[in-house]
Amino acid sequence: MIPTVSVIIPVYNGERTIRETIKAALDQDFTDFELIIVNDGSQDSTLEAVSSFIDPRIQVFSYPNAGSSASRNRGFSHSCGRYVAFLDADDLWTADKLSQQLKALESHPKAAVAYSWTNLIDESSKLVRTGSRIKVTGNVYPNLLAANFLESGSNALICRHAFVEVGGFDESLSGGEDWDLWLRLSKHYDFVAVSYPHVLYRLSAYSASTNVLQIETDCLRVIDRAFYKAPDSLQNLKKCSMSNLYKYLTCRALEGHPARVRSFLAAQYLLKAVWYSPNLLFSKAVIKVLLKVILLSILPSKKFQLLSTKYKKTFNTSSLLNQIQVQNL
Repeated sequence: MIPTVSVIIPVYNGERTIRETIKAALDQDFTDFELIIVNDGSQDSTLEAVSSFIDPRIQVFSYPNAGSSASRNRGFSHSCGRYVAFLDADDLWTADKLSQQLKALESHPKAAVAYSWTNLIDESSKLVRTGSRIKVTGNVYPNLLAANFLESGSNALICRHAFVEVGGFDESLSGGEDWDLWLRLSKHYDFVAVSYPHVLYRLSAYSASTNVLQIETDCLRVIDRAFYKAPDSLQNLKKCSMSNLYKYLTCRALEGHPARVRSFLAAQYLLKAVWYSPNLLFSKAVIKVLLKVILLSILPSKKFQLLSTKYKKTFNTSSLLNQIQVQNL
Protein backbone atom coordinates (compact mmCIF):
# COMPACT_ATOMS: atom_id res chain seq x y z
CA MET A 1 0.00 0.00 0.00
CA ILE A 2 1.38 3.40 -1.00
CA PRO A 3 2.03 5.67 2.03
CA THR A 4 0.71 9.20 2.09
CA VAL A 5 4.07 10.74 3.05
CA SER A 6 7.69 9.80 2.44
CA VAL A 7 10.03 11.12 5.14
CA ILE A 8 13.68 11.19 4.04
CA ILE A 9 16.58 11.53 6.48
CA PRO A 10 20.07 11.99 4.97
CA VAL A 11 22.82 11.25 7.49
CA TYR A 12 26.60 11.49 7.49
CA ASN A 13 28.49 10.67 10.71
CA GLY A 14 25.39 11.46 12.74
CA GLU A 15 25.89 9.06 15.65
CA ARG A 16 25.34 11.82 18.25
CA THR A 17 21.92 12.96 17.05
CA ILE A 18 20.42 10.40 14.67
CA ARG A 19 18.57 8.43 17.37
CA GLU A 20 16.74 11.52 18.61
CA THR A 21 15.95 12.55 15.02
CA ILE A 22 14.54 9.15 14.08
CA LYS A 23 12.47 9.09 17.27
CA ALA A 24 11.03 12.52 16.43
CA ALA A 25 9.96 11.16 13.05
CA LEU A 26 8.48 7.94 14.42
CA ASP A 27 6.63 9.82 17.17
CA GLN A 28 4.50 11.78 14.70
CA ASP A 29 0.77 11.66 15.48
CA PHE A 30 0.24 11.05 11.75
CA THR A 31 1.47 7.52 11.06
CA ASP A 32 0.84 6.82 7.36
CA PHE A 33 4.39 7.44 6.20
CA GLU A 34 7.53 5.61 5.16
CA LEU A 35 10.86 6.60 6.71
CA ILE A 36 13.78 6.42 4.31
CA ILE A 37 17.23 6.85 5.87
CA VAL A 38 20.13 7.48 3.50
CA ASN A 39 23.53 6.73 5.00
CA ASP A 40 25.91 9.04 3.13
CA GLY A 41 29.13 7.06 3.63
CA SER A 42 29.22 7.47 7.44
CA GLN A 43 32.44 6.32 9.13
CA ASP A 44 31.18 6.36 12.71
CA SER A 45 28.51 4.25 14.43
CA THR A 46 25.59 5.83 12.56
CA LEU A 47 24.41 2.53 11.07
CA GLU A 48 24.53 0.86 14.46
CA ALA A 49 22.36 3.63 15.90
CA VAL A 50 19.89 3.36 13.01
CA SER A 51 19.66 -0.43 13.33
CA SER A 52 18.53 -0.09 16.96
CA PHE A 53 15.07 0.94 15.66
CA ILE A 54 12.68 -1.82 14.66
CA ASP A 55 9.78 -0.38 12.70
CA PRO A 56 8.29 -1.65 9.43
CA ARG A 57 8.14 1.91 8.08
CA ILE A 58 11.94 2.26 8.11
CA GLN A 59 14.10 1.61 5.04
CA VAL A 60 17.87 2.16 5.10
CA PHE A 61 20.10 2.71 2.07
CA SER A 62 23.86 3.22 2.10
CA TYR A 63 25.90 5.06 -0.53
CA PRO A 64 29.41 6.51 -0.88
CA ASN A 65 29.63 10.04 0.50
CA ALA A 66 28.18 12.60 -1.90
CA GLY A 67 26.69 15.34 0.28
CA SER A 68 23.24 16.13 1.64
CA SER A 69 21.67 17.24 -1.65
CA ALA A 70 22.61 14.00 -3.42
CA SER A 71 21.47 11.99 -0.39
CA ARG A 72 18.08 13.70 -0.39
CA ASN A 73 17.65 13.01 -4.10
CA ARG A 74 18.75 9.41 -3.61
CA GLY A 75 16.22 9.00 -0.83
CA PHE A 76 13.50 10.44 -3.02
CA SER A 77 14.33 7.90 -5.76
CA HIS A 78 13.40 5.14 -3.31
CA SER A 79 10.22 6.84 -2.12
CA CYS A 80 6.62 6.47 -3.26
CA GLY A 81 4.54 8.78 -1.03
CA ARG A 82 2.17 11.40 -2.46
CA TYR A 83 3.98 13.95 -0.32
CA VAL A 84 7.64 14.18 0.66
CA ALA A 85 9.34 15.72 3.69
CA PHE A 86 13.06 15.94 4.44
CA LEU A 87 14.52 15.87 7.95
CA ASP A 88 18.22 16.52 8.55
CA ALA A 89 19.93 14.05 10.89
CA ASP A 90 20.47 16.61 13.66
CA ASP A 91 17.09 18.36 13.50
CA LEU A 92 13.81 17.51 15.24
CA TRP A 93 10.07 17.87 14.63
CA THR A 94 7.23 18.35 17.05
CA ALA A 95 4.80 15.41 17.09
CA ASP A 96 2.13 17.21 15.03
CA LYS A 97 4.39 18.54 12.28
CA LEU A 98 3.27 16.23 9.48
CA SER A 99 -0.41 16.17 10.44
CA GLN A 100 -0.72 19.97 10.60
CA GLN A 101 1.15 20.56 7.35
CA LEU A 102 -0.88 17.87 5.57
CA LYS A 103 -4.09 19.45 6.87
CA ALA A 104 -2.93 22.83 5.52
CA LEU A 105 -2.24 21.40 2.06
CA GLU A 106 -5.59 19.64 1.95
CA SER A 107 -7.27 22.93 2.90
CA HIS A 108 -5.42 24.80 0.13
CA PRO A 109 -5.68 22.63 -3.01
CA LYS A 110 -3.75 25.15 -5.12
CA ALA A 111 -0.72 24.91 -2.80
CA ALA A 112 2.05 22.36 -3.35
CA VAL A 113 4.23 23.24 -0.34
CA ALA A 114 3.36 23.65 3.34
CA TYR A 115 5.86 25.18 5.76
CA SER A 116 5.98 25.88 9.48
CA TRP A 117 7.91 28.16 11.81
CA THR A 118 11.25 27.20 13.32
CA ASN A 119 12.91 27.26 16.74
CA LEU A 120 16.66 26.84 17.11
CA ILE A 121 18.13 24.40 19.62
CA ASP A 122 21.64 23.62 20.86
CA GLU A 123 23.53 20.34 21.01
CA SER A 124 21.56 19.38 24.15
CA SER A 125 18.24 20.08 22.39
CA LYS A 126 17.64 23.18 24.53
CA LEU A 127 16.05 26.26 22.98
CA VAL A 128 18.60 28.84 21.81
CA ARG A 129 16.24 31.29 20.15
CA THR A 130 13.11 31.51 18.08
CA GLY A 131 13.43 31.55 14.33
CA SER A 132 11.48 33.35 11.67
CA ARG A 133 7.83 34.13 12.35
CA ILE A 134 7.01 35.17 8.81
CA LYS A 135 3.59 34.08 7.55
CA VAL A 136 2.89 34.38 3.84
CA THR A 137 0.57 32.12 1.85
CA GLY A 138 -0.06 31.86 -1.87
CA ASN A 139 2.49 33.37 -4.24
CA VAL A 140 5.57 33.60 -2.02
CA TYR A 141 8.11 33.89 -4.84
CA PRO A 142 8.93 37.59 -4.26
CA ASN A 143 9.23 36.96 -0.52
CA LEU A 144 11.62 34.05 -1.05
CA LEU A 145 13.73 36.16 -3.38
CA ALA A 146 14.21 38.50 -0.43
CA ALA A 147 15.05 35.81 2.16
CA ASN A 148 14.90 32.09 2.91
CA PHE A 149 12.24 32.38 5.59
CA LEU A 150 11.69 28.60 5.64
CA GLU A 151 15.19 28.52 7.20
CA SER A 152 16.13 24.87 6.60
CA GLY A 153 15.63 21.77 4.49
CA SER A 154 13.82 20.12 7.42
CA ASN A 155 10.79 22.36 7.10
CA ALA A 156 8.57 21.80 4.07
CA LEU A 157 6.01 19.17 3.16
CA ILE A 158 5.98 18.99 -0.65
CA CYS A 159 3.60 17.44 -3.16
CA ARG A 160 5.48 14.74 -5.01
CA HIS A 161 4.57 15.97 -8.48
CA ALA A 162 5.93 19.44 -7.70
CA PHE A 163 9.28 18.09 -6.47
CA VAL A 164 9.60 16.03 -9.66
CA GLU A 165 8.61 18.97 -11.84
CA VAL A 166 11.36 21.28 -10.56
CA GLY A 167 14.05 18.58 -10.56
CA GLY A 168 14.83 18.10 -6.86
CA PHE A 169 17.87 19.45 -5.02
CA ASP A 170 20.82 20.95 -6.91
CA GLU A 171 23.68 18.59 -6.07
CA SER A 172 26.32 21.18 -6.98
CA LEU A 173 25.34 23.20 -3.88
CA SER A 174 26.49 22.34 -0.36
CA GLY A 175 24.91 25.43 1.20
CA GLY A 176 21.69 27.22 0.32
CA GLU A 177 20.41 24.17 -1.56
CA ASP A 178 17.10 24.27 0.31
CA TRP A 179 16.59 27.97 -0.54
CA ASP A 180 17.34 27.18 -4.18
CA LEU A 181 14.65 24.46 -4.16
CA TRP A 182 12.06 26.69 -2.46
CA LEU A 183 12.70 29.39 -5.06
CA ARG A 184 12.19 26.99 -7.97
CA LEU A 185 9.04 25.58 -6.38
CA SER A 186 7.60 29.03 -5.62
CA LYS A 187 7.90 30.12 -9.26
CA HIS A 188 5.31 27.51 -10.20
CA TYR A 189 3.31 26.67 -7.09
CA ASP A 190 1.59 28.31 -4.13
CA PHE A 191 2.86 27.80 -0.57
CA VAL A 192 0.77 27.61 2.59
CA ALA A 193 2.00 28.71 6.03
CA VAL A 194 1.35 26.85 9.27
CA SER A 195 1.74 29.31 12.14
CA TYR A 196 3.49 27.10 14.67
CA PRO A 197 7.16 26.21 15.35
CA HIS A 198 7.07 22.56 14.27
CA VAL A 199 10.75 22.50 13.24
CA LEU A 200 13.64 22.40 15.74
CA TYR A 201 16.82 23.36 13.90
CA ARG A 202 20.00 22.37 15.70
CA LEU A 203 22.95 24.75 15.92
CA SER A 204 26.37 23.21 16.41
CA ALA A 205 28.42 25.16 18.92
CA TYR A 206 31.69 24.23 17.25
CA SER A 207 30.84 24.48 13.55
CA ALA A 208 33.91 25.61 11.61
CA SER A 209 34.06 29.17 10.32
CA THR A 210 34.85 27.76 6.88
CA ASN A 211 31.29 26.42 6.82
CA VAL A 212 30.01 29.97 7.06
CA LEU A 213 32.25 30.94 4.15
CA GLN A 214 30.88 28.03 2.12
CA ILE A 215 27.33 29.07 2.94
CA GLU A 216 28.17 32.57 1.70
CA THR A 217 29.64 31.27 -1.56
CA ASP A 218 26.71 28.98 -2.31
CA CYS A 219 24.03 31.46 -1.28
CA LEU A 220 25.56 34.09 -3.56
CA ARG A 221 25.25 31.56 -6.38
CA VAL A 222 21.62 30.98 -5.46
CA ILE A 223 20.89 34.73 -5.41
CA ASP A 224 22.67 35.43 -8.71
CA ARG A 225 20.89 32.56 -10.47
CA ALA A 226 17.50 33.46 -9.01
CA PHE A 227 17.68 37.11 -10.06
CA TYR A 228 19.04 36.19 -13.48
CA LYS A 229 15.76 34.32 -14.02
CA ALA A 230 13.50 36.75 -12.14
CA PRO A 231 11.34 39.28 -14.05
CA ASP A 232 12.39 42.92 -14.29
CA SER A 233 9.64 43.91 -11.87
CA LEU A 234 11.42 42.02 -9.05
CA GLN A 235 15.02 43.05 -9.71
CA ASN A 236 14.72 45.81 -7.11
CA LEU A 237 14.63 43.07 -4.44
CA LYS A 238 18.24 42.05 -5.00
CA LYS A 239 19.70 44.62 -2.58
CA CYS A 240 17.22 43.48 0.06
CA SER A 241 18.20 39.86 -0.59
CA MET A 242 21.91 40.62 -0.27
CA SER A 243 21.40 42.60 2.93
CA ASN A 244 19.28 39.82 4.44
CA LEU A 245 21.91 37.24 3.56
CA TYR A 246 24.67 39.19 5.31
CA LYS A 247 22.50 39.80 8.39
CA TYR A 248 22.04 36.05 8.60
CA LEU A 249 25.74 35.32 8.06
CA THR A 250 26.70 37.89 10.70
CA CYS A 251 24.60 36.04 13.28
CA ARG A 252 25.83 32.62 12.16
CA ALA A 253 29.44 33.78 12.54
CA LEU A 254 28.76 34.91 16.11
CA GLU A 255 26.76 31.87 17.24
CA GLY A 256 28.36 28.99 19.07
CA HIS A 257 31.80 28.81 20.63
CA PRO A 258 33.38 32.30 20.83
CA ALA A 259 36.46 32.75 18.67
CA ARG A 260 38.42 35.71 17.35
CA VAL A 261 38.23 34.50 13.76
CA ARG A 262 34.44 34.54 14.04
CA SER A 263 34.49 38.17 15.17
CA PHE A 264 36.48 39.17 12.10
CA LEU A 265 34.05 37.33 9.83
CA ALA A 266 31.07 38.88 11.59
CA ALA A 267 32.52 42.37 11.15
CA GLN A 268 33.00 41.80 7.42
CA TYR A 269 29.48 40.46 7.03
CA LEU A 270 27.96 43.30 9.02
CA LEU A 271 29.70 45.88 6.82
CA LYS A 272 28.25 44.19 3.75
CA ALA A 273 24.77 44.11 5.29
CA VAL A 274 24.98 47.85 5.98
CA TRP A 275 26.34 48.50 2.49
CA TYR A 276 23.21 46.99 0.96
CA SER A 277 20.90 48.51 3.61
CA PRO A 278 22.40 51.76 4.99
CA ASN A 279 19.47 52.41 7.34
CA LEU A 280 20.56 49.34 9.29
CA LEU A 281 23.49 51.33 10.68
CA PHE A 282 21.24 53.18 13.12
CA SER A 283 19.58 50.11 14.64
CA LYS A 284 20.22 48.84 18.19
CA ALA A 285 20.92 45.40 16.77
CA VAL A 286 23.98 46.70 14.93
CA ILE A 287 25.33 48.33 18.10
CA LYS A 288 25.03 44.98 19.90
CA VAL A 289 26.87 43.21 17.08
CA LEU A 290 29.67 45.79 17.06
CA LEU A 291 30.08 45.52 20.84
CA LYS A 292 30.26 41.74 20.65
CA VAL A 293 32.74 41.85 17.77
CA ILE A 294 35.04 44.30 19.57
CA LEU A 295 35.02 42.37 22.85
CA LEU A 296 35.53 39.04 21.07
CA SER A 297 38.57 40.44 19.31
CA ILE A 298 40.29 41.86 22.44
CA LEU A 299 39.24 39.62 25.35
CA PRO A 300 40.38 36.08 26.19
CA SER A 301 37.73 33.52 25.31
CA LYS A 302 36.92 32.58 28.93
CA LYS A 303 36.52 36.18 30.04
CA PHE A 304 34.25 36.93 27.10
CA GLN A 305 32.18 33.86 27.93
CA LEU A 306 31.70 35.05 31.52
CA LEU A 307 30.60 38.48 30.34
CA SER A 308 28.18 37.13 27.73
CA THR A 309 26.65 34.79 30.31
CA LYS A 310 26.22 37.61 32.84
CA TYR A 311 24.81 40.08 30.29
CA LYS A 312 22.80 37.80 28.02
CA LYS A 313 20.44 40.49 26.79
CA THR A 314 23.28 42.82 25.83
CA PHE A 315 25.08 40.10 23.90
CA ASN A 316 21.97 38.75 22.16
CA THR A 317 22.93 39.64 18.60
CA SER A 318 20.19 37.44 17.12
CA SER A 319 18.00 40.55 17.27
CA LEU A 320 19.70 41.47 13.98
CA LEU A 321 17.59 38.74 12.38
CA ASN A 322 14.49 40.68 13.34
CA GLN A 323 15.54 43.14 10.65
CA ILE A 324 14.77 40.49 8.01
CA GLN A 325 11.26 41.39 6.90
CA VAL A 326 9.66 40.04 3.74
CA GLN A 327 5.91 40.02 4.41
CA ASN A 328 4.95 43.33 2.82
CA LEU A 329 6.86 43.32 -0.43
